[in-house]
Amino acid sequence: MIKTLGAQLAVFLRETEMRRNTAPLVRFMVFLLLVMVLYTVAFQFLMVRVEGQEHSWISGFYWTMVTMSTLGFGDIVFHTDLGRGFSVFVLLSGVVLLLIILPYIFLTYVAGPWLEARVRSTAPREVPEQMNGHVLVCAFDELGPGLIAQFRAHEIPYVFLDPDRERAARLHREGVHVMSGDVDAQETYIRAHAAQARLILANLDDRTNTNIILTVREVAPEVPIAAVASSEDAMDILELAGANRVLALRKQLGEQLAGRINAGHAETHVIGEFGELVIAEFPVQNTPLAGKTIRETRLRELLGLTVVGIWESGELHPVHPDRILTEHALPVVVGSRKQMKELDELLFIYDTNWNPVIVIGGGKVGRSATRALKRKGVPVHLLEKQEWLAKRWEHLPDRMIVGDAANLETLEEAGIHQAPAVLLTTNDDATNVYLAVYCRKLNPDLRIVSRVTHERNVESIRRAGADLVLSFVSLGVQTVSSIARSRPMVLLGEGVELLEEDVPEGLAGKTLAESQIGAQTGLTVVAWNDGGQFQVNPPADARLPSGARLFLIGTAEGLTTFHKLFQG
Repeated sequence: MIKTLGAQLAVFLRETEMRRNTAPLVRFMVFLLLVMVLYTVAFQFLMVRVEGQEHSWISGFYWTMVTMSTLGFGDIVFHTDLGRGFSVFVLLSGVVLLLIILPYIFLTYVAGPWLEARVRSTAPREVPEQMNGHVLVCAFDELGPGLIAQFRAHEIPYVFLDPDRERAARLHREGVHVMSGDVDAQETYIRAHAAQARLILANLDDRTNTNIILTVREVAPEVPIAAVASSEDAMDILELAGANRVLALRKQLGEQLAGRINAGHAETHVIGEFGELVIAEFPVQNTPLAGKTIRETRLRELLGLTVVGIWESGELHPVHPDRILTEHALPVVVGSRKQMKELDELLFIYDTNWNPVIVIGGGKVGRSATRALKRKGVPVHLLEKQEWLAKRWEHLPDRMIVGDAANLETLEEAGIHQAPAVLLTTNDDATNVYLAVYCRKLNPDLRIVSRVTHERNVESIRRAGADLVLSFVSLGVQTVSSIARSRPMVLLGEGVELLEEDVPEGLAGKTLAESQIGAQTGLTVVAWNDGGQFQVNPPADARLPSGARLFLIGTAEGLTTFHKLFQG
């Protein structure tokens, strides 16, 4: 108990703001004491001159306290009307001063700040002594929850910085690894063991990020730093300040969305590479593959390519030999670069729709997507509602159309009935959901690719008719995670990624069917690397080799379950 009281007193004494807050309480107590002394003098005067009673000064003070506090013992009383009137006045003033004003001042200036100080004191001020190889994130922003899921899934230690001790304490209570400290102070990074970190992420505004980078370089000159750039103009400045990687996520999101557009000749879109393993997706719309089962396509026999997943209606579906590829299916295949080139040659003569792609939204994402499409030689009609923004960037697309995309005449002017694809890039999810439904109604054969701002709206826009959905948050999380793991980023779609794990000892020698990996985790084993030999899309009766490296498709939650079940 003594230690607890001592600790709480130490908290109180450390808080300068709390010591300042006690001043109003002290002033009120002095005022209250003066009032009680004044009432004591009035008591003596009335008792002697009016009542004819003799009482000591201590008795007078005692009567004043008993009356003001409403205890009213009744051992000392007035008998005249004047004395009783004085008693009523003292009683009412005591109710106001002792029962209303005093508790309010105490709670406002003492108890409340003291409780807040106790809460703030629970926020860690430094990381554990043994921590190293961690990711240090400079702010808990919209990427925070997704980053935590990724770090936990890949068993990467992490720490978030927060200068607000109260907010840091709240995050700490919620189970987030957080440390309170100013992001522009060298002492913060010393206490955070920045020199032993695997990565530092500067994810505030561009000016603050520049300050963070320069501060970190004083403490940890060799540690890798990734900085999120809000503006493309700031990318060079952040690099000059010392950032190893500058992430222009909105620009990157636009490029990712543009890469998933079908226009011109049908061709593969490479998603990522792992050594000799290339992962790509391709459209089957208007090709001889549409309407065939995966077995009937004979991609494995003819080209050596293996279908490991199928995007349809915005969802990645597992592969079955008898699954029919619809016009809107987007198969995901695994193979070598040579095999992908051969598939491109096969697809080249199909789906030759050279009508302009429609990009709706002239913001950063829309402009980035337009540039990416133009680099590929794809004609673009950019539709923007705000005239000033359209006028500023009218040179970028083949044609700039000013108007509301929810208006039929505006969409027809943009060429909605002939367009091969539409890209929804507005930062309002409700607008994108509405436009997905509208565009699908106007052109059922259209490929619709959309961004979302909030991940909670992913399912809504899929149901609305979008063929592929990507969010700023998901892209940012996957990018940072891949940098932290020193792996190339493979973003298959919203929340779905290519994962790489060692074959657990308990599963070595078992067949893929016996392992129950897919049934218990939701992950799909697409390949493994055994001593440099890749086994792509292994059959159910293939045995998992000891020491091999597994390649799986799934979510971070599935990977966490994988670790708990097979590596726990």
